[in-house]
Amino acid sequence: MSQLTVFNDQAPNSALLKSTDANKIKQHLAQVGVNFEQWQTGQAITSSMAHTDILSRYQEDIARVQADGGYQTVDVIALERGNPDAAQLREKFLFEHTHNEDEVRFFVKGQGLFCLHIDDKIYQVLCQQGDLISVPANTAHWFDMGSDPEFTAIRFFNNEAGWVAQSTNSDIATQFPLLD
Repeated sequence: MSQLTVFNDQAPNSALLKSTDANKIKQHLAQVGVNFEQWQTGQAITSSMAHTDILSRYQEDIARVQADGGYQTVDVIALERGNPDAAQLREKFLFEHTHNEDEVRFFVKGQGLFCLHIDDKIYQVLCQQGDLISVPANTAHWFDMGSDPEFTAIRFFNNEAGWVAQSTNSDIATQFPLLD
């Protein structure tokens, strides 16, 4: 179940808001410029499924998001439980950073925790199967996939370079709860 938890950035142990209501999540995030949607996920996705098949299942939604945001490139990233590189992959995203472009992810399977640092608040968004999140360019954030990640996500990019992060040089990500 998707969840939004909001903290004051100086109080990591005391949530100001916690909600699993998708409409409330969407409304709260829209107030800070973050798009949150839920898409229908009719058919099961298996680890043996080709990425092109995954993309074709969501073709209409993908085309809409690409047209609305001007995204040039779309791909699929997938991690299965038991990945021997999980700790190294997790660490790659667990620091506060920004991007020169939006970070848009649709969770086809599994889950991930986006932590957004906007003004004096931390918005932790647990995204699960069927959730799309669009973090605006230059928004400070970090991502936690968990200690034994399992997810498949569609990623949207404005440039062919893909995921490029600029560190904020803050240690704030170490102060807040992780996915597990």
